[in-house]
Amino acid sequence: MAKRSFGFWVAVGFGSGLSPIVPGTVGTIPILVLAWAIGTVVPPPVWAMSGAALAVCFVGFWAASAAEEVLGHDPKAVVIDEWAGMLIALIGVPVTLPAYLFAFFAFRFFDVVKPPPAAQMEKLPRGYGVVMDDVMAGLYALVAYHLAHALVPGLL
Repeated sequence: MAKRSFGFWVAVGFGSGLSPIVPGTVGTIPILVLAWAIGTVVPPPVWAMSGAALAVCFVGFWAASAAEEVLGHDPKAVVIDEWAGMLIALIGVPVTLPAYLFAFFAFRFFDVVKPPPAAQMEKLPRGYGVVMDDVMAGLYALVAYHLAHALVPGLL
């Protein structure tokens, strides 16, 4: 097997994506917990969560490309894309358990279902295809959360 670079380890969420069972879901949990932990101390303003999501996207393009050199195209172990999508799904979401759980499950749903154009984005080259379908899933989850919150404000 080819050498596992730092980019590889970033792409696999420092090992969280190497779970033999539902690696995408298991690999999403660390960023959710980290966002929760930081958010309970200092609730992030929209611009900060947006900036964090954007930064993880750019790191993800690089890291996913590095992991593809070792594991092939769009391997399940790569979860940096889930991290980016999850952060997008949390933009403007209050740091409450119901809101974060809704965002998490909505993101996982849209990541699995991949409504257009998410599925088409997987065809982009290298790390871009790996990350961009999750960016779309994150955007869908973001809209779903804010729509649900607007329709039933007391629920979330």
